[in-house]
This record gives sequence, structure tokens and C-alpha cells, in this order.
Amino acid sequence: MPKKVSVAKAKQASMAPVPPTRDLKTLAQAAKGCRACPLWKRGTQTVFGEGRRGARILFVGEQPGDKEDLEGRPFVGPAGAVLDRALDEAGIRREEVYVTNAVKHFKWEPRGKRRIHKKPNAMEIAACRPWLDAEIEAVRPDVIVCLGATAAQALLGKQFRVTKSRGEIIEAEGKTMLATVHPSSILRAPDDETRRMERQKFVEDLRVIVQHLRTKKRAA
Repeated sequence: MPKKVSVAKAKQASMAPVPPTRDLKTLAQAAKGCRACPLWKRGTQTVFGEGRRGARILFVGEQPGDKEDLEGRPFVGPAGAVLDRALDEAGIRREEVYVTNAVKHFKWEPRGKRRIHKKPNAMEIAACRPWLDAEIEAVRPDVIVCLGATAAQALLGKQFRVTKSRGEIIEAEGKTMLATVHPSSILRAPDDETRRMERQKFVEDLRVIVQHLRTKKRAA
């Protein structure tokens, strides 16, 4: 019978490999050796965040997908293409934001020759949380954007529901956040019209961030 690992123990175990530095390159290098949960055995490689220190917006997704796992970069697959297009429409440059995931390894199950996404569990999310915290501390963004329920509940609590508070500026734990859908959910829309509507709602959520930053700049 497999031994159960508690969320608390997973978080404690994952603290060891996270160096005290907040240099993003050093953190990314150190994350390659993380063994705090079993997902390192499943994924091809650690997929750390990408972007510049001082980015005003930090996006947090769930986990890397198949293409991200193979390339070692976040949001470079189909969902990343949706995000890029939405950022452009909202007036946000991709090179000016930081993108990462709550979990740094691809969790998947085989389906024929394909590797199908499998949702990470609480222990796996907790094991990666110190890395996410280190990224947030290093980047020091003005706004953290949670893409999807996994990221939102990781940062805003298990009771948080994206459907109820989507697109709202939220102040929590000394941070400014906004939760919206994960761009992959747009790809799963049943038809072209629904997909178009969902993409437009996503863009509108991103425009809330733009307006918030503009207001903050004027008030400074």
C-alpha cells in the first residue's frame, strides 16, 4: 500500500531546494533539481517561469502542457497562443509580463500515443508553492493574474470560485490579484461562436488589469 504524503510534509520537503536568493536565473537553475513530489519522474523537465524581474503583471497558470514540457518554457503551446492573442488585444505586451505555473512539471496520463493533461492534486501544488512564492518575491508585480481554478485556489484559498469573482480586482495578503479562466478552457468551447464569446470575455478581464494599472499610475 503506497505511503501517503500530507500537504504539510510536502510543503516542508519542498523548502530545502529553494535557495534564499531572488535572482530568477538562479531560482530557475535550482528548480531543475527539485524532487519534492513525484511529478519530476513524470515530466520531461522542470518548466520554470519566464519573464523579467519588475514585470508589472505576473500570470499564474496550473501546470505546463505537453509542448511546454518538451520545450521547457511556459505558455508556448495552444493555450499560450490564446493568451498571446488576448494580451495583444488588451494592449499588453507579452515581453513585459512574467508567466509561470502553480506546478512546474507536466502531470499526464497516456491515451494511445498522446499524453493527456491530468489535474495536479493538493500535495503536488503545495510542494511547488515555495517556488511560486519565490518567483512572486523576485518579480514583485503590481498585479498577479490567476488563470483558472487551480491557480486561483492556490493563491486565494480553496473556497475561491472563479465563476463568482472573475475579472475583479482582489486585495489579499498584501497583494493585488485578479482571477479569470485558463486560456485552455477557451479552446475546449463546443463551437466557434462560444469560443469567440469566451475569448472576448477573457480579453475584457485583461483590460480590467490595464485600467487598474493606469489608475494606479495616475494616483502615484
